[in-house]
Amino acid sequence: MRDILANPAFVRAALTSFFFFFGQNAFVLLPLYVKRLGGGEIEIGLVMGLYSAVGIVAQPLLGPWVDALGRRPFMLAGIACMLLSTVLAAVAHTVPLLIVVRLLQGLGFSAFFVANFSYVIDLIEPERRGMALGIYGVSGFASTALAPLLAEWLVRRWGFNALFLASGVTVLVAAGLAWRMRETQRTEIRYVRGLRWAREAFADIFRRHMAVSFFFGLGTGTLSAFLPTFAEDLGVRTVALFYTGYAVSAIAVRVAGGRLIDTAGRRAVIVPSMFVLALAATVLAATGYGAARGMPVPVLGVVIVAGTLSGGAHGFLYPALAALVADDAPPARRGAVIGIFSALFLCGQAGGALAFGAFAHGLGYPVMWTALAVAIAAGGVVSLGLERPAYTRARGNP
Repeated sequence: MRDILANPAFVRAALTSFFFFFGQNAFVLLPLYVKRLGGGEIEIGLVMGLYSAVGIVAQPLLGPWVDALGRRPFMLAGIACMLLSTVLAAVAHTVPLLIVVRLLQGLGFSAFFVANFSYVIDLIEPERRGMALGIYGVSGFASTALAPLLAEWLVRRWGFNALFLASGVTVLVAAGLAWRMRETQRTEIRYVRGLRWAREAFADIFRRHMAVSFFFGLGTGTLSAFLPTFAEDLGVRTVALFYTGYAVSAIAVRVAGGRLIDTAGRRAVIVPSMFVLALAATVLAATGYGAARGMPVPVLGVVIVAGTLSGGAHGFLYPALAALVADDAPPARRGAVIGIFSALFLCGQAGGALAFGAFAHGLGYPVMWTALAVAIAAGGVVSLGLERPAYTRARGNP
């Protein structure tokens, strides 16, 4: 870990990610704002899911251009979109305007993430990639742990406009860091050519690890979109503790066990983590059924446990899947492949927010969480067929 943190370019990229996603994660309470404006579960699903839907379209298109034109310009473009969205959010008093806010945030996230993530992969060799991506991801989870707490405090004390202002300030810090970043020299630059790019992208979609990424996104997207309103319906007023438990668990897993992604192999951590994520949804389903029958359920404790389980699963899943994807990607196509990987993950998130929003609206939260647990478990079954990358096979790791 020390040698990774000794790389100043890596540290700067991680800090830039922290401040960008701190500003973005302040919007996790947006479902409550939608509800305040008169929206229901379907409107919440639309507003929250649209963010991911933009990424589904934008990231595969942006990825090849990130390879061709460089990482830094797209980091700055993504930050600019995020800044504009915070300004618009301050004057958005209707659900349609919030949709525009989420469109800008989806575009900004897509440009920034593909560029920043590819930049980090450029810096690290495969044998340390899982650990490095896990450490890099800690910056995002640190923002996930802190931003909701600050957001909830600001909203309770001064309202949503104070939240939007704080979000804009933190994104400005990310802009200052990104402006000073310099890219490593690339040995090959591939320019975007239609049919060849499309054939390669189409082939990437039908990889097993891409399918697992979709199911993983389905779980995290639904949890993020509907946990706030589910918990509030059961009387919980400190919803941010779910996100804090989620982030703290993910950080602990990556710091304490992140090296397992490289030493034990990607598959060895992906498979059990998918079933742990399914267990988190099962816990919420059981809580919903119990509450509906008038049983005394420690809802706050359950929310924290669900956050801890799902965060621990996420802590292994994202860097392990990303490392597996990067293992197969040639250096000249890293941005393109990361764009496909992230788009499929977001496709799962958007599908979860939209489809399971309809479940919650029509059948109630207990049925929704049950259906989600079954879907994630199906993804766990798919992950059983994952193969090891070539370099781990050569070392004889499982």
